[in-house]
Amino acid sequence: MRRSPWATLAVLALAQFIVVLDVTIVNVALPHIQADLNFSADSLQWVINAYTLLFGGFLLLGGRMADLLGPRRVFTGGLLLFGVTSLIAGLSNSPEFLIGARAVQGLGGALLSPAALAILTMTFAHGRERNIAMGVWGGLAGLGGTLGVVAGGVLVDSLSWQWVFFVNVPIVLALIALIPVFVPDVRLATGRRTFDTLGAVLATTGLMAVVYGVVRSEPSGWGSFEVVGVLTAGVVLLVAFVLVERRSSAPLVPLRLFRSRALSVSGASLALNGAGFLSMFFLTAIYLQQVRGDSALDAGIHFLPMGGAAIVGAVLASQSVQRFGTRTVQLAGAVLSVIGLLLLSQADATGSYSSQLLPGLIVFGFGIIGVGVPGQINAVSEVRPAEAGAASGVVNAMYQVGGALGLAIVTTLSITHTTNELTHGATQLQALQAGYERGLLAAAVFAVANVLLTFATPQLQPTAEQLAEATAAA
Repeated sequence: MRRSPWATLAVLALAQFIVVLDVTIVNVALPHIQADLNFSADSLQWVINAYTLLFGGFLLLGGRMADLLGPRRVFTGGLLLFGVTSLIAGLSNSPEFLIGARAVQGLGGALLSPAALAILTMTFAHGRERNIAMGVWGGLAGLGGTLGVVAGGVLVDSLSWQWVFFVNVPIVLALIALIPVFVPDVRLATGRRTFDTLGAVLATTGLMAVVYGVVRSEPSGWGSFEVVGVLTAGVVLLVAFVLVERRSSAPLVPLRLFRSRALSVSGASLALNGAGFLSMFFLTAIYLQQVRGDSALDAGIHFLPMGGAAIVGAVLASQSVQRFGTRTVQLAGAVLSVIGLLLLSQADATGSYSSQLLPGLIVFGFGIIGVGVPGQINAVSEVRPAEAGAASGVVNAMYQVGGALGLAIVTTLSITHTTNELTHGATQLQALQAGYERGLLAAAVFAVANVLLTFATPQLQPTAEQLAEATAAA
């Protein structure tokens, strides 16, 4: 059967669309989820982090499975898992149930996303058509992030928070029906099937332990037996992960990739970028509803200018790196991220949205993508072509993991400051406002670190194909 490559792209891009959509659509529902399921302030972030950590931790394993089992098979399995766990998440009646569903949902995303990208790169040959396809792929993913906040607001206000998860189910069912018709069944590799499952489990559980330790530091204290024990366990698991990777014949993360200074520095930069973005999104979504009194829909609409700025920023960044070089554009993006976070931290409960929040959101939207596009290009600039896919997977995983760790740190600092303000006689509204400000200032520290790190990145003038792939990944 002859399939239209553009029909294949439509199926793949829609699947990636809902994976990205699920990151942002949940944010505006967080206050409602917290109230309905009795989440504590420090545990609420796990609705985001459970998804992000499993997605980032198993992303490379998903890519390896696609190589060996066939991308269509893994894509279908990941999509089915994503749909089933979306249904389970919507039916959750306790924090533990929802967090568990979100974790497995992240695993589904980690399977389908690299498999979809593998199918896309095989469907379109090198050159203009692949560049267009990658642009559509990245554009729809970005649109998913932008529309997610509005869609979440509509669903929460008109139906309930459960529908931010239920909405995935009919889309997944439609996609599964279309896969046999429009998605080719191809294989990328032959030979012995080796999966570094142990590496993925060690890395993910180690990271989750570290994040949990950071989160528990606020109620239990840094010196408590619980926190010290969990952090120690996390470090031991991560050390074991490194040892396993060094001895594995088919490692999940080829450690030799980190001999590339460009990859190491760019990966760290993208991790800091993820920390700033996820922290800002989480804090501002709660601030808009709990401090300013926005409805879920109003909160979603208020995020739209940031998404629009990021889309325009991706186009400008792609043009600018060819003229000014990657380091220059990345530095400008990091500086804009700092400015945006500082502007947002000055907002209060009584000021107007247009004067206090809008400028910061727009500036931050430009800044976050200004780091992402050149960072992706630099990350793979020194690796062999045969390892470019693995290198791209590593830095994408670092972005997700950096976001989860950053969110844990920023949220802990924010909650601690809110609690301290309450003990000193502040009202609930004043304390939440103070915690929001402290959290965004902490996120700005990540952005400042990114400014400094940018000076160690290479200065490149990328090709058109590198630009298309980097824009899609960013």
